Amino acid sequence: MSYFIILGQMRKLMLIVVMAGLIHYEVRGGVGQYAMVGRVVDQVGTPVVGAQVTVVAAVGAGGQTAITGEDGGFSIVLGPGSYTLKVAANGFLEVSREVEFGQGGDKPLQFVLQVAAYRETVTVAEFIGYQVAVVSSSTRTPTPLRDLPQSITVVTKEQMRDQQMASLGDVVRYVPGIIAHQGENNRDQIIIRGNNSSADFFLNGVRDDAQYYRDLYNLEQVEVLRGPNAMTFGRGGGGGVINRVTKDAGFMPLREIRLQGGSFGNRRVTADFGGPVSKRLAYRINGVYENSDSFRRFVSSERYGVAPTVTITPDNKTRITLSYERFSDRRTADRGITSYQGRPADLDIATFIGNPDDSSVEADVNLGMAAFERQMGRLNIRHRTQAGDYDRFYQNYVPGAVNGGRTLINVSAYNNATHRRNLFSQTDASLVARTGRIRHTLLGGAEFGLQQTGNFRNTGFFNNSSVTIQAPYANPLINTPVTFRQNDTDANNYIRTKVGAGYLQDQMEISRTVQVLAGVRFDRFDLRYRNNRNGQALNRVDDLVSPRLGLILKPLPRFSVYGSYSVSYLPSSGDQFSSLTTITEQVRPEKFSNYEAGVKWDLRANLSLTAAVYRLNRTNTRSTDPNDPVRIIQTGSSRTNGYEISLSGNLTREWNVAAGYAYQDAFISSATISARAGARVGQVPRHNFTFWNTRRISRRLGAGFGVIHRSDMFAAVDNTVTLPGYTRADAVIFYSITERLRLQANFENLLDGRFYLNADNNTNISPGAPRTLRVGFTARF
Repeated sequence: MSYFIILGQMRKLMLIVVMAGLIHYEVRGGVGQYAMVGRVVDQVGTPVVGAQVTVVAAVGAGGQTAITGEDGGFSIVLGPGSYTLKVAANGFLEVSREVEFGQGGDKPLQFVLQVAAYRETVTVAEFIGYQVAVVSSSTRTPTPLRDLPQSITVVTKEQMRDQQMASLGDVVRYVPGIIAHQGENNRDQIIIRGNNSSADFFLNGVRDDAQYYRDLYNLEQVEVLRGPNAMTFGRGGGGGVINRVTKDAGFMPLREIRLQGGSFGNRRVTADFGGPVSKRLAYRINGVYENSDSFRRFVSSERYGVAPTVTITPDNKTRITLSYERFSDRRTADRGITSYQGRPADLDIATFIGNPDDSSVEADVNLGMAAFERQMGRLNIRHRTQAGDYDRFYQNYVPGAVNGGRTLINVSAYNNATHRRNLFSQTDASLVARTGRIRHTLLGGAEFGLQQTGNFRNTGFFNNSSVTIQAPYANPLINTPVTFRQNDTDANNYIRTKVGAGYLQDQMEISRTVQVLAGVRFDRFDLRYRNNRNGQALNRVDDLVSPRLGLILKPLPRFSVYGSYSVSYLPSSGDQFSSLTTITEQVRPEKFSNYEAGVKWDLRANLSLTAAVYRLNRTNTRSTDPNDPVRIIQTGSSRTNGYEISLSGNLTREWNVAAGYAYQDAFISSATISARAGARVGQVPRHNFTFWNTRRISRRLGAGFGVIHRSDMFAAVDNTVTLPGYTRADAVIFYSITERLRLQANFENLLDGRFYLNADNNTNISPGAPRTLRVGFTARF
């Protein structure tokens, strides 16, 4: 189609995956240094991705470690001698082999891993660590975390299980530097490095940007990538993105049911069933149903989801995955409490403001994905197509300001309906090549997308006349009749966006100690807007060029130092492109520029320490012309300076930990249309500390403890209302009744402290939950 930009012919396409079944032996490094290469597969010949290969010399101290890629291959540079190789992967028995390594001509090694016995599998699942060694989302190629010039936090399904997480809000609370925005209590919304977004969510690397609450029942892990990520993910992502990785069908039998219940009427059940149908076909079905109340009066939620997936392997070089998700969410729309004299109002934290019987949120999501991966000699081709249909409605009562005598609260109401359809197609091609001693992993790809969105908003008129009513401060429930109809400014529009993108990337291994990551992406973003109220049609086309550059120095095999620069853009229509005006039609995209330096140190194979310092500039934001108050200029800007440190993995074999600290100074560096220069960005605390750990006390018994600390932050950028800082303590105890039955109890806010979690603005503030108990029971059979 003419609106897509087609990249010129690419000379070379490269990826980190080497042709299945063929491992090349290469001379590398200096004199006497050679590459020991090999491949790790399971009993049916399927590559084992992410297996850890450890090589220890028979004479001398120390050792080296490698992680297998998507083809199960690994390569380690060694001198001639005698070595012991150990190969370990989750769900498999460890393999050890003595090897005599010569001066060239050695045949590639192959390790066949046996599935662990059921008893051993249960033991691993119960106390497995929180460390992930390799991710693909940052570069679209399987890359060790320590070789990525970017801050990344991975929350594994084991950590989600130990904390009984159910939402993305649960996930990010233990990720330092990430704040869950209230999102009007009807959607996921996050603030990363001072930048607020309701659209920077991805599913297996594909955009999933509609506004709704996502669940975790069908996830393998959640990846939080900080800093601009346009090279990989496209527009937006100025502060970072959240990528959900789903559970795929595999060839190991799975049968698991989890029951959960607890305080405030919490009731939830999940199921995970799967296994082989034949040697080449496997299935998996995940499901969830939840019907829960809340510590907030009159607030409840009901949701269900089902996600079947099928994996087909026609041969050892081809993998096809087909998946679908049907998800439905129903809940009470709850905007929280208001503020008074610069602080949250001293109302009971359970107080509901408005009419709970007339407040609702409804979301129906249908997502289908087809993925294809094929190794063609040294070339690897990967394609994903994802189609999504999102139907969403919410109707809410909005708390406003309190009068001077603290006797009345202003309340307004409105409803909003959004229907969005997404279609995205991604194709990547890659191979590995050399120019002299430099090893290249190059990636070339293209993405095409089509999004259609309809928005319709109504304002609530109390007694069919007034858009505002006053409710008693002491008991702010309302039963006044409300008529919902459009006023002069309510949205009634249709938006069609078309995206065409191409990208190139080169991961260069210049030597054993120096690596360079360089890439660039070109996007054409074409937005067409129609105002159904008056027939006005507007159009905005942006050509976006997003570079990325990183340098990684590795003085030690497990230690790296990096520096990086990356750029991303946000079109003038915003991250939800819900409207376009004659003014914003002329406005350039906002630009995000990130400068970052950091260190990554694998203290041991399953324990990682990382630290980063960064500066993120946001420019081209809108401002009012000081000489003409009706004219908009793009001189506004904001800046976030900060540093982060985290520790993740196993302190010992029985002791897991996920901890971190983040300092953020986010401020308006040049006046914008909504804030003065020097104002602090809303809902960005200066200090944020998280610590979570679990320890096996005996073979069947384990326990854990966690702490979250957050300093004061402003509710909004006008800096008039402060959300006080808080410290919260959590705990868990779990017991394996048998190898197939597990019982756990989670305690949140152990000290029953009063705190305020987040806000949407100065008068919509969400209190945190009081002391909460949740009990979970897991059965495998």
